Amino acid sequence: MSGQVWVALISLGGVVLGGSLSYLVQHRTQLSAERAEQRRQQIAVSEARRAERLTLLERFIEVGAEAERSALSRPSGWDDTHDWFLMTQDVMNRLWVAERLIRLQFPLAVHDAARAYFLDLNRTVWEGLPDGESVRDYLEDNRLAFLDAAREVMS
Repeated sequence: MSGQVWVALISLGGVVLGGSLSYLVQHRTQLSAERAEQRRQQIAVSEARRAERLTLLERFIEVGAEAERSALSRPSGWDDTHDWFLMTQDVMNRLWVAERLIRLQFPLAVHDAARAYFLDLNRTVWEGLPDGESVRDYLEDNRLAFLDAAREVMS
């Protein structure tokens, strides 16, 4: 073969090699950018879910505190027209909804703890406690169990 053919073949091989390397670099760069974007999206979703969970926890704790105040202010005699009953019924309905939302957004361990606290609080609000028993002391164990379970998940 003549020298010109060899030069042309070497030149063609250089173009093919250069084009292939360029394609591989661009492909790798594109994959890397896609992975980075997926990570950013996962982080954004995770942060949004965390914020939503914090809002639900705040709502449950806030309404739980309202329900505890209702239990503390429970009159000795009331009926379904009493102001205390009307206000407390609204609070307990909101607490029931908040407890169900905890079930939707958190692992079952957190919901189970929230449910135990809700049931004790519901019983305390509507049935009261025996004389001499403190509402705060009666609810403390399940309240703390719920808060501990929620903190573990949120860490």
